[in-house]
Amino acid sequence: MKLKKAKGGKKTVIGIIPARFASTRLPAKALAMIHGKSMIQHVYERCLKSRLLNEVLVATDDKRILNAVQDFGGNVVMTSRRHKNGTDRIGEAAARIKCDIVVNIQGDEPLIDPGNIDAAIEPLLRNSKLNVSTLAYRIRDVSEISNPNCVKVIFDNSQNAVYFSRSPIPYNRDGSRNIAYYKHIGLYVYRSSYLKQLVSLKPGNLEQAEKLEQLRIIETGEKIKVVLTGSDSQSVDTKADLLKIRKLMK
Repeated sequence: MKLKKAKGGKKTVIGIIPARFASTRLPAKALAMIHGKSMIQHVYERCLKSRLLNEVLVATDDKRILNAVQDFGGNVVMTSRRHKNGTDRIGEAAARIKCDIVVNIQGDEPLIDPGNIDAAIEPLLRNSKLNVSTLAYRIRDVSEISNPNCVKVIFDNSQNAVYFSRSPIPYNRDGSRNIAYYKHIGLYVYRSSYLKQLVSLKPGNLEQAEKLEQLRIIETGEKIKVVLTGSDSQSVDTKADLLKIRKLMK
């Protein structure tokens, strides 16, 4: 795949959407239809509205997804079926491409905000020493605090991630109403050179315990910049989620 070159010596930024067919809770969700278009097409077209992405690419493990993306004119590559997470899948795809920055965009968020993509990219454009950034949203719905499917993040005064967990963090011992909880939005921006290092590392104990691949980064001591956004994300993990998204997008 040949990328469009960034103008004026700027960094080349590519968005990669990992999409596997055998989703655990909702098989073939990448091809689930939402008002005449597949979910992967909705995500892809939202990404095209980003100001900072030079190109968008789907990385899949199944020819049905490959064919669907090609049918709507999208860029797509086949990757191994052995990958256990999206990071490793985009790592394989990115290794074939010459670019400066890689954005891992979830393939199950058909309402992804293009502005959020740009907001997450900007820290790596401003700071050449930063290798990873991601997004977080302040939780308004208290039911999400105890929901293990809603990943929480805590960060320091410089907005670098301290930890990600499926448990409520921080623990509110005294029941204070002044504690803020932040939902992690699973979009990651990597410097290409760092992504190559990351996928060569084995999952650590924290990643295996929480089943959160970003903890591989935390365990090695690498900083993750957390960009706060006022725009929540709506991911599709179950059939109920799919029905909800269809109503929202009607």
